[in-house]
Amino acid sequence: MLFNSIHFVIFLPIVFVLYWFALNKNLKLQNILLLAASYFFYSCWDWRFMFLLLFSTFLDYFTGLKMQSSENQNRKKLWLWISIGINLGFLGVFKYYNFFAESFAESLSYLGWNVSPSILNIVLPVGISFYTFHGLSYVIDVYKNKIKAEENFIDYAVFVSFFPLLVAGPIERATHLLPQIKKQRTFNYENAVDGMRQILWGLFKKIVIADNCAVFANQIFSNSDDLSGSTLVLGAVFFTFQIYGDFSGYSDIAIGTGRLFGINLLRNFAFPYFSRDIAEFWRRWHISLSSWFKDYLYIPLGGSRGGNLMRARNTFIIFLVSGFWHGANWTFIVWGLLHAIFIMPSIILKTNRNNIDVIAKGKNFPTLKEGFQVILTFSLIVFSWIFFRADNITHALSYISKIFSQTLFTLPRFENMKDAFVVIFIVSIFMLIEWKGRGQEYAIEKIGIKRPSYFRYTFYFAILFVLFWFGGNQQQFIYFQF
Repeated sequence: MLFNSIHFVIFLPIVFVLYWFALNKNLKLQNILLLAASYFFYSCWDWRFMFLLLFSTFLDYFTGLKMQSSENQNRKKLWLWISIGINLGFLGVFKYYNFFAESFAESLSYLGWNVSPSILNIVLPVGISFYTFHGLSYVIDVYKNKIKAEENFIDYAVFVSFFPLLVAGPIERATHLLPQIKKQRTFNYENAVDGMRQILWGLFKKIVIADNCAVFANQIFSNSDDLSGSTLVLGAVFFTFQIYGDFSGYSDIAIGTGRLFGINLLRNFAFPYFSRDIAEFWRRWHISLSSWFKDYLYIPLGGSRGGNLMRARNTFIIFLVSGFWHGANWTFIVWGLLHAIFIMPSIILKTNRNNIDVIAKGKNFPTLKEGFQVILTFSLIVFSWIFFRADNITHALSYISKIFSQTLFTLPRFENMKDAFVVIFIVSIFMLIEWKGRGQEYAIEKIGIKRPSYFRYTFYFAILFVLFWFGGNQQQFIYFQF
């Protein structure tokens, strides 16, 4: 069930009405409803994968209880590694088995050995990377005594499978979400309106920005051999805004939907394309994943406590794993390694915490230095997205080599160029709104708040109009495949 589908438009109000008007005073029944709604939401993709989700949920719930009751540290550690091993085992089989099998066979072919690997003809369960990380963070936190094992299975299952975040995040922590699930919730009109406003902005990002940029990004990447270098640059920029609008749009809809039910989810994006260096970009892009890797991998590896060599090693490991988390393709691994290289100077020089605050805070325009930093950082990000979007390494290298040719200095030209100019104009307006609201949780959180109400509602209806006008190219969210 897509957020931008008529099915969700019907589904959400039904759950909302039952939740607040039929079960308002009964927390237990509210949580049962959320769990039932979440499982229905997930089963709409493929009901067969419900068994995998249920198994993962039971496994980590049971593991938490066994660790909680165990007085022997070695036995407690054994239960932890059983859970980690099984969870990562399922993730490895469904997501990475074919990749490893094919890569191994290809490596042997270079040595003159022709091997036909056994390939599994299976579909990647939607959201498996996200709910697996939910469970892993829970069992690790229970092991480290950061949280007590949850005894109520319904409450724990809602934490793992709460439908707004189930298939594409944000990646939640039990320390943040479970207390909200267990606490009595009361309807708050302002909170619900704020949630609807963020959902509206998320739909705009997805339907108007991402889906329309996708049309031209797909067209250019699919015909890259026949197009000029300047056109390929434009294609990379289109994909840059496609993936941002797609993923941050999903996160906005998820967070806004959570607010409708009195639940605050973790922020996942903070205007990353206004970053002044790569370190700041990663503090603002897919925040829940970046913080997950920091807390459960980077710090246990030693973090930044050692010398430059240790910091460099840990940074490369984090970005290698991050790239691999995104998909079983060498393009994702190269994408991760590129970001490790880009961020390395700031890690070595210890300048990675220089740009913590919002750029040009309290001002309309950045300084010349800040403007140059943003352009340079954005250019590096666009370059790295080429590997993320390319079909394979050969395609990516061919794409890049074609960019750095004499045709780079020609005007972009491809089929439907006139339509592309319309989308470029809309993206420009979108980025101006994002710039104006860069100090808020999301761009339109407080837009027109000091003006008469008719101004705000005119703005909202304008967004709705644009949604319907440009809503013909519905596409699945990119991160569903991860």
